[in-house]
This record gives sequence, structure tokens and C-alpha cells, in this order.
Amino acid sequence: MVKFTVIGGDSSADLAKRIARRLKAVYVKTESRVFPDGESKIIIKKIPKNNIILVVQSTYPPVDTNLLHLLSIVSKARNYSSKIYAIIPYMGYARQDREFLEGEVISVSVIGKLFRSVGIKKIITVDIHSKIALRKLNIPSENITAVAELVKYFKKKKLKDPLIVSPDLGGKQRANQFASLMGIESITLKKHRDRKTGRINILTSKVDVNNRDLILVDDMISTGSSIIKSTQFLKKQKCKRVFVACTHALLVNDAECRIKKAGVTEIVSTNTIPRNTSKVDVAKIIADAVL
Repeated sequence: MVKFTVIGGDSSADLAKRIARRLKAVYVKTESRVFPDGESKIIIKKIPKNNIILVVQSTYPPVDTNLLHLLSIVSKARNYSSKIYAIIPYMGYARQDREFLEGEVISVSVIGKLFRSVGIKKIITVDIHSKIALRKLNIPSENITAVAELVKYFKKKKLKDPLIVSPDLGGKQRANQFASLMGIESITLKKHRDRKTGRINILTSKVDVNNRDLILVDDMISTGSSIIKSTQFLKKQKCKRVFVACTHALLVNDAECRIKKAGVTEIVSTNTIPRNTSKVDVAKIIADAVL
């Protein structure tokens, strides 16, 4: 019988405990200290030998700190097992998967080298932003989706003539999957993002959403610019309520406040990033992927 040990990093301790319970695995907590100069010290105690070790650590902000913690934990765990799986529910740097502008470093390739150097044998992520990024890690990897879990949440809501909306063409497939599981229709907006300034414009001129409840579906929300622009556009089209469903709610700076101010009724995210919007648990789908 395969035995697992789950080590929870600071960024994903609660999720790691949930995964450990589902796998009936030993849970090992980590402790960290930050020195006045910003250096981190990681302490891990009593790791069982020879089990498959799952290190659970999302790399949301502070991204570099959480990434270094992940690398440090894996490096220590290698003393106790040769089979180390990194469960990275939210994978930072996944947007840096190609050279968009001349001179840009493809950072996710650098991250892959670091992962290989400390001995990670496999990576499991949830709704990674780019499948290209996953390939450039050059490590056996599995990307699972939280769409079905998010759908379960919205199926319990009383919605009026609901419609799924993707804020851009890149999210069309996800929105279609969401709509199919909900048994309703979906539409996709067209947007343009300036690569230099980051400015976003909605190119779609008109949609028929009058008096309908809408669910804006995305994989992640960082600054919220796309969601805000989409919501403002949809409100002008006389929709009813606007909900937001995403896997990863980064919501940097005052994004949550600005999104609500734009007219969004509720933001629903998973616990890949723990925050007040995390209303959907991904422990089961991660545990299922491990088995």
C-alpha cells in the first residue's frame, strides 16, 4: 500500500491538511521565521522516511518568497524520500511563458530548472494559466481543473435566466465547459490588452443580456482590470446581477473593492489562494489526482 506524507508550506497549510485527511496521510507542518533583513528560515520536524512526500505550497504573493519556501522544503524532504511531488495549487510565473517583447526572460523555464535541481519528481497544479508554461517546466506534470467544483457552488444559487461570460477569447474553452456543466449557454467578449501599458479595451460592441444573471468565468483575477471592464460593459447592456467565478483570486492591491464597486454581486474563488472569497475547496480533486 502506498503511503503518503503531506508537508504543508505556509501559503497552503489549511489546504494541505485537508488533502492529508482525504489521503489518510501523515501531515507535517512547517514553521518559518523572517529575519530583519528579509531572509526566511524554514523548520520541518519529524518527516517519516520512504513515504511519497507531497509538498503543498501555492506561489501567490509574495511570489518569490513562497517559491523559495517551496524549494527549501523540497530540498529538506529529499533527505527522507526520493519521491517528492510538488502540489502547487496556484503556480506563479505561469504568465511568463514566452518572449512577448524583445529581451524578456522566459521566467517559467528558469523556475523549471530550479524545480529539477531540488529533486521534484512530479508537479500537480490547478488551472494553470498557460499549458505552454507547464511544458516549459520540463518535469512530469498534471494540471487539474476546478471548474466542476465551482459549478457545484453556482448550481445551488437561485439565478435568473443565467448566462456564462468569458471576458476574453483565451478563456472561451473554460467558459464553454462551465456552461456545459451548468446546462446553460455561454458567450465570449473580445478584448485588447496593450502589452506595454497593460491597458484593456472591450472590442465587443453589443450583447443580448437584458435582465439576465451573468457569471463571469476566469482562471485567475490579479488586478481585476479585465473583470471590471467586462462588468462595466455588461451593466451598460442592462444585465441583472453579475457574479465572478475564478480558481485563483489574487486580487492584488484593492482589486476586490474595485470589482465590487464596478457592480459585481459576488466573487467566488477556490482555496488555492486562501482569502474571504475562497468558497470552493479543491482538496478532493487534488487528492484524487494523487491516487
